Order: sequence, then structure tokens, then C-alpha cells
Amino acid sequence: MSETKTDSRLPNLFRKAVEATPDITRGYQEGLQALGKGKSKIQATDTRKLKGSVDIDSCTEKLYPESSRWDYTIGHDQSVYFIEIHPASTSDVSTMLKKLEWLKAWLKDKAPELEKLKARENPYVWLASGRVNILSGSKWQRQLAQKGLVPPREKLKL
Repeated sequence: MSETKTDSRLPNLFRKAVEATPDITRGYQEGLQALGKGKSKIQATDTRKLKGSVDIDSCTEKLYPESSRWDYTIGHDQSVYFIEIHPASTSDVSTMLKKLEWLKAWLKDKAPELEKLKARENPYVWLASGRVNILSGSKWQRQLAQKGLVPPREKLKL
């Protein structure tokens, strides 16, 4: 039996949900490996709670080549988060809303097991690939909030 960074006493519901999703079934990776360089944007206080990650965009690129696909999903504790690393200016808001719309439809139609595990609070996370250039309280920030997307930030703390 090999040792991993996850708490082996709990079932890995994230991995089971990924394996039950044909579009990404082979995309599961330990920890935050699927995020590549983007993993530096995630700060987990207890890395044993990290249940794995998937590069949704790479896994679904050939299936949905013309779609505005979402980047990543990660499992943490018994919850799932959906992470998009993208520039964060007002001109990017419409792109992000299209990506979120695609993700929500994909979860409903193609990934219901992941949908069931999504975090209760702020499951959709926009991480800025550079500086955040969207003013607090602006109409763009309100548009994001109406769709359930937290305004962009530089890091996600779990």
C-alpha cells in the first residue's frame, strides 16, 4: 500500500466522481499536479485534505473544440472547487461568464457526480493570472456575483 498526501481513512469521493465522468475519467492527478505552474495560486493549510485535481480544459479540448471551456477542478476535503486562471480585467468578464455557463451546463449534463460534490460556498473560483483590474463594487463585479462567480483574486486559500 503506497503512502499519499491524502488522508487514506476517508474515501476519495473526488477521484470516484472524476472516474465516473467519461469526459475526464483519465485526467485525475494527485494533489494539485493538474494545475502545473498554476498550483502556486492554491494555498492549502492541510495538504492531506487535497484529494486531487483535473485539467478539465485539456481533457475536453477535442470533445468541445469551439467551446469556452473551464480550466481545472480540485478536490479538497469532501468538496470540489472549479478553478479558472485567467487575466482579470473588465474586458475579461464576458469571457469568464461564458466559461462559467459552459461549466455549469457540462456539470449538469456530463459530470453530475462532480456537481454533487461542489463546495457549498464559492465553488467557482477565478484566479487572476496577473493583476486584478476590476474595481470593487463595479457593475462588472455585480455581474459576476449574480452568476455565482466570486470576483477574481490572486490566490485561493483552503
